[in-house]
Amino acid sequence: MAPSKPGQRTSTPLKILMLHGYTQSGPLFRAKTRALEKALTKALPNYSLTLSYPTGPVHLSPSDIPGYDASSTSTTTANPQEQEQEQEPAYGWWRRKDLPVPQNSSSSKAQEGGETETIYTHLPAGLSTIAQTIFDEGPFDGVIGFSQGACAAAMLASLLEPRRQRSFFAVTPDERAQKEPFPEDFISTDPGDAETIQEPLKFAIVYSGFCAPGRR
Repeated sequence: MAPSKPGQRTSTPLKILMLHGYTQSGPLFRAKTRALEKALTKALPNYSLTLSYPTGPVHLSPSDIPGYDASSTSTTTANPQEQEQEQEPAYGWWRRKDLPVPQNSSSSKAQEGGETETIYTHLPAGLSTIAQTIFDEGPFDGVIGFSQGACAAAMLASLLEPRRQRSFFAVTPDERAQKEPFPEDFISTDPGDAETIQEPLKFAIVYSGFCAPGRR
């Protein structure tokens, strides 16, 4: 970087990772947060602000979207593939599935066929996408997440904390079998002292998030 001229004010870089919600995308989240970007730029004149908007890896069909009603879709398009193309592209960082508990379980509700177990699929792919964004566009000073992206932001902040990887092994083998392992994409390949792909975040802002049920 060229040295600044006498009297010239330099701007401190400030990089923020923006994680969209379920059924959104990076470009859509950016369009919805342009007012926030302008407000931050105005409020932080001494910083050179960069917002990065990755898109989750899980492409969603209209039936994956909460509140979807097949009877309310346009009847002019009979082809399901054409109907999907008419929809705004929707993505997620992972998907939730509620699976029936086997009836041979000791639970009386399971024996009656009414108990379900919540699992989350594609979570490693979602975290891998975030890790790749850090590798390509980071390191980041902070993260802002909305809805499902708020959950992802909280996980990201936690994964980057010092000695976090060791905590994954501070449980019994049976407990580890019920949990996701520490994501390999977050392990630093630097031969130095760094444990993760970047230093801990300076801040994390989450809004409209939720506590995900289920053991996994």
